[in-house]
Amino acid sequence: MKLSLGFSPCPNDTFIFDALVHQKVDTEGLEFDILLADVEELNQKAFAGALDVTKLSYHALAYLLDTYALLDAGSALGRNCGPLLIAKRPLTVAEVNAGTIAIPGKYTTANFLLGLAYPEATNKQEVLFSDIEGAVLRSEVTAGLIIHENRFTYQDKGLVKIQDLGEFWESTTGHPIPLGGIVVNRRLPLEVQQKVNRVLARSVAFAQAHPQATSAYVKAHAQEMDEAVMFAHIGLYVNDFTLDLGEQGRAAVAHLFQEAQRKGVIPVSEQAVFLPA
Repeated sequence: MKLSLGFSPCPNDTFIFDALVHQKVDTEGLEFDILLADVEELNQKAFAGALDVTKLSYHALAYLLDTYALLDAGSALGRNCGPLLIAKRPLTVAEVNAGTIAIPGKYTTANFLLGLAYPEATNKQEVLFSDIEGAVLRSEVTAGLIIHENRFTYQDKGLVKIQDLGEFWESTTGHPIPLGGIVVNRRLPLEVQQKVNRVLARSVAFAQAHPQATSAYVKAHAQEMDEAVMFAHIGLYVNDFTLDLGEQGRAAVAHLFQEAQRKGVIPVSEQAVFLPA
């Protein structure tokens, strides 16, 4: 059976999917048509229901629970790994609220967290995540919300951190920050959905056990990235939660949705978030 599969070219994604893509693990008869795209493009594909399996921001998933179920394998959850609000100089809350903020996409979890931390900051401009630092440096925006490997490079460009939104979330909730997960289309038979989860967990476990075996695939999609940054990126976003959300990971995701629904940031849904066991 062939399934469409979307994920980003970021090192944490190519790292965990390498063994699945190249059949280094048992895929239980599944084959995959691969789409590599940035997370906001993947979000938009998901809104169209176009993909069988895809990386998805948790913010976007909140709107798509009737279409997709969350896998226990493949998530990016963690501590000290949240999006950063950065600028050319220190800014007050009033300046952030009054300014224009570059965001990596409307339905990114980063934008969701920005809304929780700065509810009055409503003047936002969508910018490709890799171009946000440049937009700030050129003073096209007041501040920028950076994700992925840009966490490791903004200081080299003379930019300063206004707030770590991951720290904001962790200090107010006590939970690790849920950034993105892998979802499966509910139109597939349940046994296929569960098979996808098993195969992905196998791929994650292979990558964790044999990190060097993934390096060629990771480097092929991170050619302009310093190798130290590449491995720091993987270390930040790939952890025990990636192999299996477990009770703690599921609780963090559930709290994110409950808090967002309570504040009216996302629609209320009675649909189950997680793939049935």
